[in-house]
Amino acid sequence: MTDVYRIIGAEMSPYSVKVRSYFRYKGIPHQWVLRNAASQAEFEKHAKIPIIPLVVTPQGAGIQDSTPIIDAVEKLHPEPSIHPEDPVAGFISALVEEFGDEWGNKWMFHYRWAREVDQISSAGRLARMRGPAADEENHAAFTAKVRQRMVDRVWFVGSNAANAPQIEAGFLELLGLLDQHLAGRPYLFGGRPAFGDFGLWGQIYEMWTDPTAGALIGGGAPYVLDWVHRMLWPRAEGRFESWAMLQPTLMPILTQQVGRLFMPWTSANEHAVGDGREEFSVTLGDHVWTQKPQKYHARSLAMLRARYAAAPDKTALDPVLETAGCLAGLRG
Repeated sequence: MTDVYRIIGAEMSPYSVKVRSYFRYKGIPHQWVLRNAASQAEFEKHAKIPIIPLVVTPQGAGIQDSTPIIDAVEKLHPEPSIHPEDPVAGFISALVEEFGDEWGNKWMFHYRWAREVDQISSAGRLARMRGPAADEENHAAFTAKVRQRMVDRVWFVGSNAANAPQIEAGFLELLGLLDQHLAGRPYLFGGRPAFGDFGLWGQIYEMWTDPTAGALIGGGAPYVLDWVHRMLWPRAEGRFESWAMLQPTLMPILTQQVGRLFMPWTSANEHAVGDGREEFSVTLGDHVWTQKPQKYHARSLAMLRARYAAAPDKTALDPVLETAGCLAGLRG
């Protein structure tokens, strides 16, 4: 058992299931460990910050944050690669991964805690996860506490009365575009899962488990639903496609979602963090988005820019990013 990784996470954590899906695809021996009282001592021993997932390597080192976890493990287990050989598709995959982690989390968190039916469902599942042996009275009391705590935190991702219509309209638009893109291909970049699949899928999988968003996915996006199921145990079914093959249906997602919404938001967030502001506003499409800055995201943007800077040949990539509305933000 010395060659087995341990993933300490939770089924309701999009970043935890993202990492688990990656380990399953790579065929890397691992144990899935629920983050609860029983695993708390191990978590505290290896975790530097109180977030999940935490991956404990066979050598006893702890790694946190889903993107660095995958980057670190990919270096040790490079086959089958999750990075398309096509240089344009390869970077777009990394861009989609970041978009899923950071913008997709806004959809997930908002839908999970905006309506009573989703609040009750999610709080009850979280309470049962943390207290599996609790009787009904104690379970109900803990559920109420979890619900109140989480509903009070929706501001963190920008979920509020002013932003809610844009969050929901944006997700419905993405769902339609994504369903068109996945018609005829099993994964975002062709016949096998890419880096971008794992980041975007983690958020949409969690939404599928919730009542409101799950009904939208299950009732209106059959190809997305198939992809959600497929990514639970992903496997290579073919080769990655070239950017020329992906462009007709993937470019609309880049222009209408990543370039029009995500990149202006992440740039404005970065400036707000740098200026030490308590709140910032930015025009996204036809709406003004207002929220408190997210400090961590300013760091993840820097990591994405480093990936862009490391791209050896940007001759074909830059025109695509320019058209999508992403180039200026990536250049900083």
